[in-house]
Amino acid sequence: MAPTVKRIGVLTAGGDCPGLNAVIRAVVKDACFNGLEVLGIEDGFLGLIEDRLRPLSQDHVSNILTQGGTILGSSNKANPLRFATGTNADGTPRIEDVSARVIATIQKHGLDCIVVIGGDGSMSIAHELTEKARSGGVELRFVGVPKTIDNDLMGTEITFGHATAVATATDALDKLHSTAASHHRVMVVEVMGRNAGWIALSAGLASGSDAILIPEIPFHLETVCDMVISRGRRGKRFSIICVAEGAAPVGEQQKIAKIDPTSPDPVRLGGIAEWLASAVEQETRIESRYVVLGHVQRGGTPVAQDRVLATSLGFRAMELLRDSRFGRMVAVQGGQLTDVAIDQVAGRQRKVPLDHPMLAAARAVYTTFGE
Repeated sequence: MAPTVKRIGVLTAGGDCPGLNAVIRAVVKDACFNGLEVLGIEDGFLGLIEDRLRPLSQDHVSNILTQGGTILGSSNKANPLRFATGTNADGTPRIEDVSARVIATIQKHGLDCIVVIGGDGSMSIAHELTEKARSGGVELRFVGVPKTIDNDLMGTEITFGHATAVATATDALDKLHSTAASHHRVMVVEVMGRNAGWIALSAGLASGSDAILIPEIPFHLETVCDMVISRGRRGKRFSIICVAEGAAPVGEQQKIAKIDPTSPDPVRLGGIAEWLASAVEQETRIESRYVVLGHVQRGGTPVAQDRVLATSLGFRAMELLRDSRFGRMVAVQGGQLTDVAIDQVAGRQRKVPLDHPMLAAARAVYTTFGE
């Protein structure tokens, strides 16, 4: 262990995700066994802005492995470099750079390194804070752990939380088969994923969905309707469509549910399932319904795969810290634990490659992507 590292912080930023507590547990237990003090930072980077930190011991992380969510809390609106501090005279949010508060909090508590558990936005913040502090002669140290149900982080082939979200979505799609068959309906199920189709692709393939619509492949409404009609002619009087929230018809924009100007990621996608169910019913004259799974995909007990992955990533983060390899994010490549520079991950999204084997497997069992 580098002699300068005596006290570390740990935070969970961005959206919640199954497996966050498993990482916290791994980090805290490893640190305690190696004589390090650990401070838990509440509500992500907001805890650094507002100076809300608390000691974490082995007792604090006992029995949290199976819990969903995060015992530290989280926030997806707390980018210190672009933070909403109030309202301007014209009613718009007042956005300010409060990174000086963060730096002061880190120095006040004597944090030698912070383990940031988050997605691309969180890694961007860690990188920008490092650069901002360095320009003022202050050295901040971060180690990243990749978190997102969307599985869209660059540099790693898998993120914890994804497997649980896929299992939740698959279970919902499985259950909808029976009601769709009973009422001879088209069921359109909207899943999360932002601009990447990993959840839709995996859950759609696992559930045997008849159509999987993802952001990477703009779809033709006519192709989707032809699939529904063709199934009816073969005696299959129902169809299941799994659609990612970021999917869009050819030549059209993504459906946006709302814009939140106070958030670092202001666009909230949503509405494609409702639009698609209405359009399919109008074109095919077959009764159609839609279901938006929403935040249920983020919750619940992490599946075994995510618990193992989260624990392994937490351990690897502590290895990086022990080796004084700061500014790195833990990653999985070729099925092996490794690490990449945080600045290679910041602000980037990993989408489904158009030559991915899962796409070929889905087409082989006559699943349409609406092409």
